[in-house]
Amino acid sequence: MFTAHGRPLTRSGIYKIVRRHASGFDDPRTGRKITPHTFRHTAAVHLLEAGVEVNVIRGWLGHADLSTTNRYAEINTRAKLEALRTCEPPSPAGESRSELIWRSDETLLNWLSSL
Repeated sequence: MFTAHGRPLTRSGIYKIVRRHASGFDDPRTGRKITPHTFRHTAAVHLLEAGVEVNVIRGWLGHADLSTTNRYAEINTRAKLEALRTCEPPSPAGESRSELIWRSDETLLNWLSSL
């Protein structure tokens, strides 16, 4: 890609273009802004969800250490656990959520954590 003056587009030039076009999508509640890294992160998460091997994603992102790429997998797992918590059935009358039988099933909880 080149600038209007025929020079190669720099990293800061890409950042400015993204900020100019994405500023209307910033989240005022959290203060999070859309940056080029947002696209990079989103692409990595989508590749992971599509079943692409994490080491392939590591190479694509240019991470030297696999533990850096594994953060995307952890984020994905946390999102799954939060989705499961959101879908919990209402508690029967007089029973608190902490008394639900499935919460004490270690095998089930370990399996859910592995997702």
